[in-house]
Order: sequence, then structure tokens, then C-alpha cells
Amino acid sequence: MFGPRFARHVAGRYRRRGVDRTARRMVDWLATEGLDGATVLEIGGGVGEIQLELLERGAASTTNLELSPAYEGEATELAREHGVADRVDRRMGDVAVDSSVAAPADVVVLHRVVCCYPDAERLLTAAAGHARRSVVLSHPPRNAVSRAMLASQNVVMRVLGREYRTFAHAPMSMLATLRDNGFAARHLHRGLAWHIIVATREPSSAAGQPA
Repeated sequence: MFGPRFARHVAGRYRRRGVDRTARRMVDWLATEGLDGATVLEIGGGVGEIQLELLERGAASTTNLELSPAYEGEATELAREHGVADRVDRRMGDVAVDSSVAAPADVVVLHRVVCCYPDAERLLTAAAGHARRSVVLSHPPRNAVSRAMLASQNVVMRVLGREYRTFAHAPMSMLATLRDNGFAARHLHRGLAWHIIVATREPSSAAGQPA
């Protein structure tokens, strides 16, 4: 599903058009809040286009966690083209299974990732545990139309013999998970195809966070 051909498509689209509209909203919000010197962890960042935008806006460094090695060649080339290869750390691993695969960061980003993971609570708990300041994520709406579309896609994947599945997790449940881990929703955007949750760590939960 997410092989070299898909990686080339995503990288080519970014070179032509930049990040998609949902990603742009996420980047703009983080930039408004201040990125100077910030560290960023993106879970499932693909070729790393959001990270490149955040680095241009003032972030000090980024770490990308990915499950598929197919993105690495395109991601390395994009980072080189933007002159930030020395500020991008790319790793393989599932942070929800092994928290040691990445160090804590000021900002954790999950763009179109939660819908690809069967256990949203486990993934968001891991994300919150790695975020000092903010967790920003996008997810599909949970309504009759989106659930029907995702179910149809999953049927196609099953027929084709692919393991990939998509999920429309309940937004209130995701917000509750973030809240239980010390984060309060600061901004909610409800687009037609993608919603955005921006959550920041509450001051009372900041004590004892890893440096």
C-alpha cells in the first residue's frame, strides 16, 4: 500500500504544490504558537513534508517515525534539497509498542495517521507521553458517510489480500484520551474530509516531563 511508487507520488506532489490544505492548517497553527528552537516528532510522517515546513518556520530539529522503509529514499532527497538533512532524524518503529524508539519532543504531529491505527487510545497515549507542549493530529470525521466509505475501502483491501485497514475513531474518545494524559483541546477544525485536533499540555501536568 505504502511502497516506493506511493512515496514518489507524495514527494512529487509536494514539490509541485506544497503540503495539502489540512497539513497547512496544522503548520500554520504551530507557527502562530511559536516554533523557534522547538523539537518535533512526527509519527508516520512519510516523506517528511510537514517536517520541512516546520523547519522553515523555525523548528530546530525533527524526528520521523515510520513503519514502512519505502519512504526513506524520497525523504532523504527532499531533506537534502531543502538543506536540512542534518536536522532531520528518521527512524523505524512503532512508538505505541516501544516508547524508546524516539525521545520526547516539544511538538508531536500525527497527520492522517490515527485512522490507519487500530488502537487510537494506545497511539495517542504514546504520542502524549512524548509531547512536552503540543499534540496536533488530523483524522477523518466519524459519520455515516465516512464510515461507509472506509468500510468499502476495507472490503477492497481484503479482496486484494492487503492487511491495510482504515478506521474512523470516535473524536470524543480521542479527546478523552488526550485529556487523561494531561492535554487540553485548544483548537478543533472540522473540514469536510479531515478534522484537526490541537491539544496543549496543561500546566499542572508539565511537572516531571522528560527534558
